[in-house]
Amino acid sequence: MSQPQAPTNQNKSLTPHSRIILAIIVLGTLMGSLDSTIVLLAFPVINDSLHSSLAVSLWIILAYLLVLAVATTQMGRIGDSYGRSKLFNIGFIIFTVGSALCGFSNHIYLLIAFRVVQAVGGAILQATSGAIIADVFPPQVRGRAYGYNSLGFTAGAMLGIVLGGIITTFVNWQYIFFINIPIGIIAASIGIKYLKDTKKTYAKLDLAGMGLLATALVLLSFGLVSFAAEGVSALNIGLALVGAVLIPVFVWYDRRLENPLIDFEALKNRILRNSIFSAFFLSVGYFSVVFLVIMYLQGIRGLSPLGASLLLVPGYVAGSFLGPIMGRLSDKYGSREIATAGVFFLAVAILIYLTMSTTSSLYIVLIGSAVSGLGTSMFFPANNSAVMANARAGSYGSISGLLRTVQNIGLVGSYVLAISVAAASIPRQVAFEVFIGTTQLTGGVSQDFLLGIHNAFYASIAVLVIAFILSYIRGKEVRNKA
Repeated sequence: MSQPQAPTNQNKSLTPHSRIILAIIVLGTLMGSLDSTIVLLAFPVINDSLHSSLAVSLWIILAYLLVLAVATTQMGRIGDSYGRSKLFNIGFIIFTVGSALCGFSNHIYLLIAFRVVQAVGGAILQATSGAIIADVFPPQVRGRAYGYNSLGFTAGAMLGIVLGGIITTFVNWQYIFFINIPIGIIAASIGIKYLKDTKKTYAKLDLAGMGLLATALVLLSFGLVSFAAEGVSALNIGLALVGAVLIPVFVWYDRRLENPLIDFEALKNRILRNSIFSAFFLSVGYFSVVFLVIMYLQGIRGLSPLGASLLLVPGYVAGSFLGPIMGRLSDKYGSREIATAGVFFLAVAILIYLTMSTTSSLYIVLIGSAVSGLGTSMFFPANNSAVMANARAGSYGSISGLLRTVQNIGLVGSYVLAISVAAASIPRQVAFEVFIGTTQLTGGVSQDFLLGIHNAFYASIAVLVIAFILSYIRGKEVRNKA
């Protein structure tokens, strides 16, 4: 029996076949998002179970994020060359196998290594999902499709928060990884049946550039995490400096290549360039806020990790329901106004969080979370749609990968920012224990930590101002109606 053909870009609505494809993509996004938050709540249990130091355990998160940051662009390029749908299905399989290996890990270094395997699958899913949407859906409904994909991201993060607390409390931490196995098997089976490639564009890989970028990010992260854990030393200063120097070296090297890791030619398009960089600064400025709020709730207010995280659920719920609506509005009115308004609401959410004190009502967190959900639901579908609408038809995979890469680099920076701020305001070991929810602060130490959190919030607002400006000056889009 012949397979159904993918809808062409002449269709102006979601066909039954395209809905199945979108459901598979959303499921892949949900899995990756779920695994980023579910690990946070299992941190204390994993740390105790595997008898690890806190500084080493942190690489369970950072290793995953660094692989995503470095590999995503190249995975998008491989998808352009060898088939995005084929690679997407392979990504599901690798992610599922990596999840199983993580669950069976009995040593912290094994778990970190298998998180790298899992991250390779996650990078493939991230890099190819946006490109497949751009292939299947015409510009008139693409924002709507990205809205549903955004729903998968926010719903996955919300489920990760809830399931992480339930699984680690009532079952075993290994099941935060085992839960991916049946989902991955079902999704890969459906994907193999329905996801078919219609065209390929050969793109040469930039392995040397990827190695340079990976080295720079690893050295920077290792130096800053070492600073947060142990204080200033010649080693961590040297590592961070070498990492920082390698970034301009990477840019210089990459610009000289015919097929660079970063598509500098595509960045000449102002709308695409500003959309990508506004996504980067939003990632740096906002993602650490969530973890700082969790640290406040656990370390200062004495909530359990599950109790603290449940207060943030309204934001994820709001983002889940509003994402498709905002995506549809961006199709109708363009992305600039909606995405820029999203950045504004995220800054408003931080201002609300700034009213938190050692005795303030916890309703402040609920309100701030709801406003942040509105902001994310506006920014991500509209901004992603703008990026893909202005990408060249043959480079959807590499541009989608580039967008994910800069967002993931920003996410790494946000984690490091959250840890560094905590380490600067209270004793380092206490800061790490607060980060994983094993210590409650009292008295003057609690007040000092709150001051450090507020300073981080001010820094986040300053970064979001940059994202706001870049988003607004991107230029007004004229979507192709043909």
